[in-house]
Amino acid sequence: MEWVETTGRTVEEAKDAALDQLGVDEQDAEFEVLEEPRTGLFGRTRGEARVRARIEPTKPRPKVERRDRKRRPTKDKPSGSASGSRSGSGRGNGGGSAATKERGSAATEADEGTAPDDAATAPKTPSGGRAKKQRAPRPAGRPSGESQTGEATMTSEDVNVDEQADLMTTFLEGLLEAFGATGTVARTKIDDDTIELQVEGDDLGLLIGPKGATLQAVQELARTYVQRKAAGTHHGRVRIDIGGYRQRRREALERFTTQVAEQVIDSGVQKALEPMNAADRKVVHDTVNDIDGVVTSSEGDEPRRRVVISPA
Repeated sequence: MEWVETTGRTVEEAKDAALDQLGVDEQDAEFEVLEEPRTGLFGRTRGEARVRARIEPTKPRPKVERRDRKRRPTKDKPSGSASGSRSGSGRGNGGGSAATKERGSAATEADEGTAPDDAATAPKTPSGGRAKKQRAPRPAGRPSGESQTGEATMTSEDVNVDEQADLMTTFLEGLLEAFGATGTVARTKIDDDTIELQVEGDDLGLLIGPKGATLQAVQELARTYVQRKAAGTHHGRVRIDIGGYRQRRREALERFTTQVAEQVIDSGVQKALEPMNAADRKVVHDTVNDIDGVVTSSEGDEPRRRVVISPA
């Protein structure tokens, strides 16, 4: 998985933006902090935090250390050697037959709870060796950059925010058609790195869901669609709003956050808000950053991650 690079006013905010792009929970991603915001005059932060993140790669299963296999005596070997070996070792000593050794080794692997490696589980050939796995040949005439379904494989390259918005618009139009809903998709450029797609129409409540849960699922599906259609480093972020829900939610969160921040300033006691998704947490962080005397932090794991507002 390619790395994505995001920025934010705080490291936590930059990480949340990266999780939005990757479409995974925090425990499924790995981060690298490239730059942290600097503290300026009067405690004001200057600059932005910059992090790199990617989906944590799946670790391969460790292979069991292969045992040294000695060549077995062939049938053409003189019988005297075999008889001499029997007379020298005896049936009761530690030099048992090859079959006994293999059964003992298999029992040892079972006792240790270790999965056998590919060589130990491969079928035997008539000559006593292990059969090699045969790879299916590549179909003739198919370019190496083309999949079996005929679709061209994706190359790792930069994908700007406008290209992501184009793909998400196609996804949303197909989603409206699948649900039999009538609506339009408008585009608003919030800044150089952020675009918002607004879906407007009648009877769109089904795509919003209780507390915006379905809308959040649509956002994740659209992000996954973009990642599959355009692999590479995605710059910026595209967010989706349906029926103006995010705008109303954003305004309500800003008012609520301002009230809680004032209570924290008056009482000097921190307050933890209810668990929120990454988009709502960003609204809270942005609102508190404009208020003197309070700071924010995030705690907990998805989906119970929450914002804590504390005195500065």
